[in-house]
Parts: sequence; C-alpha cells; structure tokens
Amino acid sequence: MSTPTVAELPTDAPQPGRAETGPVARRTRPRSHGWRRSLRRDWQLYSLAILPLLFFLIFRYLPMIGNVIAFRRFEPGGNVFGEYWVGLRYVRLFMSDPTFWHVFTNTLVLGALTLLFCFPLPIVLALLLNEVRTRALKQFVQSVSYLPHFLSIVIVAAMVMQLLSVDGTVNQLVRSVGGDPIQFIQQSEWFRTIYVSSEVWQTVGWGTILYLAALTHIDDGLYEAARIDGANRWRQTWHVTLPGIRPTMVTLLILNIGTFMAVGFEKILLIYNPLTYPTADVIATYLYRVGIVSGNLSYAAAIGLFEAVIGLTLVLSANAISRRTVGTSLW
Repeated sequence: MSTPTVAELPTDAPQPGRAETGPVARRTRPRSHGWRRSLRRDWQLYSLAILPLLFFLIFRYLPMIGNVIAFRRFEPGGNVFGEYWVGLRYVRLFMSDPTFWHVFTNTLVLGALTLLFCFPLPIVLALLLNEVRTRALKQFVQSVSYLPHFLSIVIVAAMVMQLLSVDGTVNQLVRSVGGDPIQFIQQSEWFRTIYVSSEVWQTVGWGTILYLAALTHIDDGLYEAARIDGANRWRQTWHVTLPGIRPTMVTLLILNIGTFMAVGFEKILLIYNPLTYPTADVIATYLYRVGIVSGNLSYAAAIGLFEAVIGLTLVLSANAISRRTVGTSLW
C-alpha cells in the first residue's frame, strides 16, 4: 500500500511539518501568566492589600525570629539573639515548674468557660433578633448590644472594679436586701465569674453581626416549604436556620479554638491582684511577670513558644475534625 501524498490528505488532518492551529491546539495550549494579566487589570484593588500585608510582615512574622532566644541564653544589653546556645534548658525548666502548671490549668479553665459562654450566646441573640419584626426595636437592641465592644479595655476594667467594690452598686444592692457586702475583687473564687461575665457583656452583641449577615442569605423558599410540611417556628429554626448558618458557625468556632490559650491578657492584668492569683493568673500574665518584670526573657520565650505550639495544634485539629465531620473548614 502506497503512502498518501500531502495533497491527498483530508483538509482537517494535521499537515506534516505544520503546527496545529485548530480547536485541539487551543485546548492543549497551557494557560500561562494568568496572575500577571489579573495584576495588570486589577492593580488598584491589589494595592489595597499592601498595608495589611506589611503590618502582618513587620508585627507578626518578623518578631518570630526572636523565638530563637528560647534556646539561647539572653542577657539584657547583649546580643539580641542571645549570647550562647543552651538547647532545651528552659523547656525542661518550665516543664518541672509547678507554678507554670498552675497557671496553665487556670488558662485552660478560663479559656473553656469563655468558649462555653461567648461562642453560643451570639448565635442565640442573632436568632432572637431575627425573629423581631419591629424594625425600631431591633435596631435599638442591636445598638445597645454592640456598644460595649467599642469601649476600651481600661474603661471596662474600671467599670468592673467600681461596680464590684465594697461601696459599689452591686454591694449596695446586697445591703438593700439585708446582706453583708462582699469583697468581689479580693476573693479568688469570684474572679472567673467576673471575667466571663464581663467578656459576655462586651463581646456577645458584636459577635451577632456575622450571624445576622449569614441569616440574610438563607432562601425564604426553604421556610415556606417547611411551613407547608407543618413545621413550627422551633422546627424551622432547627432544620432550616441552623443548617443555613452552619458554615459561619464552624468557621468562628475554629477561630475561637485557635485563641483558646490566649485568654484576655489586658483585662486580667487590669483587674487581678496577688489575692486572686490562685484563679486569675494565666500564662499571659505569668509571662509578663517573668519576662518583663523579672527580666528572664529566655524563660518567657520558651513558655510563649510552647503556648503557640498548643494553639497551632488546636487550630489544625479543629479544622481537620470539622472537614471530616461537617464538610466545612478554613482550608
């Protein structure tokens, strides 16, 4: 059988020595430099990310280099990266320190209580506000609940100390019902209640914003179908509303778990005192006293690095569990 000549080949067949220029060639051509075209087209939008990226680079990532002093002997006035290598000396030191394990336990307890109350209450408040049909009342409740978030931590701590002092408003109410005044600020057994209550008051209203935004994206047809099936308001909330905001709930839960160990340092530092150390002293305040007040920065860096590793482990674990169980995760 003779080989066909070029002239005898079909017109749609690939010609010898010629590159394919048809649809097949377009499909197989790799897409290159897409990010460059996008950058040239939307450079104004990308430029808005420069300052946030610089902020995180300068104040979040570059300071991580200082963690090396957790393994080196640091002396004030000497080398910023430590004088000489000591290995895991400071790690073994705080692992055998009973004071560290005491503040570690306090951190876990306060973190668990904060997560237990401050995570579900914004969801409940958002669901309640979603049921309010009077627009003026809804806006009033939202404004009142948002307001504490904009108060400074110093102002919040001062309000707490004034309200709970021996001559404060709370003790005046106690006296009015025939009770004896209670030294709330000086008694360690009251500290966790005071801290968690102030956190709830300050953060619950602000936390409802994302949930209210998520509620607006739920299809009204789902509620209509549920009513046709005979579902009451509770059933509609359980089977329509909560599944509709579940991705938002899971995302915020993972973020809250990531900050589980970072219990509010500023507020605790402002309202605690040596009498309440048994329940109020957490890792952050312990680091402040050991590192800044006492000047043992290498020991404090080792504890802070240990805390960061635990926080990273919690985030990764929560994200993996969420991805496997509910199919929603941060990445």
